[in-house]
Amino acid sequence: MTLAERARRVIPGGVNSGQRSIPGFTDLVIARTRGSRFWDQHGREFTDYHAAFGPAVLGHNDPDVAAATAEAGTTLALAGVGVTEAEVALAEELTALVPSLEKVLLTSTGSEATFHALRVARAATGRDLVVKFQGCYHGWHDAVSLNVISAPERVGTKDPTSTGILAPVLDATLVLPFNDPEAVRRVFAEHGRDIAAVILEPVPHNVGALLPTDTFLRTLREECTKAGTVLVFDEVITGFRHGLGGYQEICGITPDLTTLGKAIANGAPIGALGGRADLMDLFSTRPGGPAFFAGTYNGHPQVVAAALATLRKLREEPVHEHIYRLGARARDGLAALYRELDVPAVVTGFGSVFVTYFMDGPAPLTYDDLLANDAARFIGVRRALTDHGIFELPLNLKRSHVSYAHTDDDIDRLLEATAKAVRTVLAEGTPTDLAHTSTMGGAQR
Repeated sequence: MTLAERARRVIPGGVNSGQRSIPGFTDLVIARTRGSRFWDQHGREFTDYHAAFGPAVLGHNDPDVAAATAEAGTTLALAGVGVTEAEVALAEELTALVPSLEKVLLTSTGSEATFHALRVARAATGRDLVVKFQGCYHGWHDAVSLNVISAPERVGTKDPTSTGILAPVLDATLVLPFNDPEAVRRVFAEHGRDIAAVILEPVPHNVGALLPTDTFLRTLREECTKAGTVLVFDEVITGFRHGLGGYQEICGITPDLTTLGKAIANGAPIGALGGRADLMDLFSTRPGGPAFFAGTYNGHPQVVAAALATLRKLREEPVHEHIYRLGARARDGLAALYRELDVPAVVTGFGSVFVTYFMDGPAPLTYDDLLANDAARFIGVRRALTDHGIFELPLNLKRSHVSYAHTDDDIDRLLEATAKAVRTVLAEGTPTDLAHTSTMGGAQR
C-alpha cells in the first residue's frame, strides 16, 4: 500500500486542505522542500511556482528564518498568558510598515483575520450588510465564502462555495463586480446606511491577477467615507509579497482595516488584523471591548520569530527588487513565447506574480472577462509542465509566484519547459478529463 493510499484510509480524500488533492496528481506525496524546489516520494524534483499559494516569498526553508524559529524554540514555549517581547516587536514592525495600521492583533490564519475584521466592523457601525466582489476570496467563514470561481450561469447570483451555510448569512452579503465604480455607487445609494463593511482583495489574486483601476479604488474609499462604512483591504496575499507597505502603499489608498498573512512569516502559520486605533480598541483584548477576540495560538513564539526574521530580510536585502525582476522576465518571456507559437494568450500579473490566460484580448479587468479563458488548455499546459520538472498548480485561474530563491536559470527553464508543454498540448489535444472543464478551481488562496 502506498503512502497516498494509507493517507486516504485515515484522512478524508488523503489531504488536509480542500485543494491539495489535484485531479491527475492523487498520489503526490511531498518528501522535501528547499529554496525554489520540492521533491516527491519518488525523488522527482520540481521547480515550484505554486509555493503553497505563495507565502514563501523568500523560498522554502529559508536558512535565516529556520534559524530564528529554532532559536525561539529553545527559550520560549506557548504560555498562553500576557505578551512576549517578540510579539511587541512584531506589532511595532507591522504598524511602522503598513500605512493603515495604527494597532494590530495577531491571528493564526488569514481567514481568522478577515472574520474578525467583519465582526468588528459590525460592532462599530451597528449595521449588518457586507459588500464583497466576484472573484475575491476572503477565507472559509460563512459571510464571505461565496462568489469566488463561479460558473458562468452563477455569476450575478449568490454562489456559495459550500453547502451548510445559513441563507440569512448569505443574504447579508452583497456581491458586486470588481472594477465597477458605478456598481459601487449604486449599492451605496440603495443600501449605504446598512453597509457595515466593504472587503476586497486590492488585486484579486485568487483568480490570477485582476489589476484594479485607480477610479475603482478611489470610489470605494470615497463612498465608504461618506457612508461611515469600514473599508477592509484583504492583503493576505498582496501584503509583503508586493512590498513592505502592501498594495495600499503602492496604490495610495488607505483602508480602515487591513488583513495580512502569507508572506509575513515565509510560510509559518500567521495572520494579522490591523487598522484604525478606534476600531481595534473595540476588541475584547482591551478590557471592556465589546467585540470578542481570542486564539490560543495567536502570537506563538516560534511563528513570531519566523515573522521577525522574514521582515528583517525583506527590509535589509534586495528581495523585492529580485522577485520583481524575475516576475517581469517570466511575464515578458511567456508573452513572447505565445506570440511565437501563435497561441491566443494574455500574460499578466504584478511584481512576482504571473499568470497566463488562454484567451484573446487585453488584460482582463473583471471576472466576467475571465470566463473567456480556455480552462482545459490552462490546466492541460500545467499538467504537461510537470513532465519537465516545473510545477504550477493545475487548477483553473490559479496564479504562479517567484521567490527570492528563484534564479534566472529557473526562469530560463520555465520558458523552455512551457514551450515544450504547449507544443505537447497542441499536438495531442485536450485530455479527455479536461475536455468539458469550464471553471475548475475553487476558492482556496
